[in-house]
Amino acid sequence: MTTWKKTAVLAAAALTAVLGASPAAGAAPAPAKSAEAAAFCGVKSDGKLWCGNKYGAKAYAHRSYSSAVRGELRSTHSWFACWGRGDHHPGGNNVWYWTATDTGGWGNVPAVDVHTPVDPAPGLKEC
Repeated sequence: MTTWKKTAVLAAAALTAVLGASPAAGAAPAPAKSAEAAAFCGVKSDGKLWCGNKYGAKAYAHRSYSSAVRGELRSTHSWFACWGRGDHHPGGNNVWYWTATDTGGWGNVPAVDVHTPVDPAPGLKEC
């Protein structure tokens, strides 16, 4: 075996020892934590709710799915200025959050698309 091949074999063995077996060798990969799950969700000193949200969540002109869509949330962690009550949504309540969208404009996002532990979010003002 050449010196280059020996070095490559030793490097591969060392890397395997450090990183563990590859998924192809039968070891299951560790589940990745999503940035959303690890992200802060609460009202900060600026008075805004900073929280994870559904990518592509739509923001509506009024607190109703039947109103015009004003924009979309293209990030998965956004801020919300306040909350209000509107139509019920699949989240099991009638809370909607007001925010600036990532595509321009302001709108109401149903709480089902905002990853709060409880609705309305404690400490956020009502609007």
